[in-house]
Amino acid sequence: MTTATLDQTETLSAASRLNGSSLADLLGRIGLAAIFLLAGLNKVGGYTGTQGYMESAGVSGSLLPAVIALEVLGAIALIIGFQTRMVALALAAFSVLSGLLFHFNLGDQLQFIMFFKNIALAGGFLVVAAHGAGALSVDALRANRR
Repeated sequence: MTTATLDQTETLSAASRLNGSSLADLLGRIGLAAIFLLAGLNKVGGYTGTQGYMESAGVSGSLLPAVIALEVLGAIALIIGFQTRMVALALAAFSVLSGLLFHFNLGDQLQFIMFFKNIALAGGFLVVAAHGAGALSVDALRANRR
């Protein structure tokens, strides 16, 4: 193969990876991450209130910095597609755990909805963990450089 043919093949290969599915992967990651990014930033602004809420549920308020870090940094990593599978698994576990700790009052309609919202998010994260970030991601760029 000539250099020109190799360049054309690489360009076609890259173009075939950048399709509607790639865009859907990116938009899906943004959608899943948005709630965590906003929630984490809101926790910074309402730090004392959030600590009190956690403690009222029997969870140590000293865990709040770790929660904020997971929500904000995990959301950013998910959006850019960095360490996507690991981050998605961490956020799936966090979604289930926080649902059980804070929203497992299924007799209250709002808490019922919040709990199953967390379960639905965990399901979405498991799909991302199973399939990876897709072509529009740092993970894909890193894989292509190896």
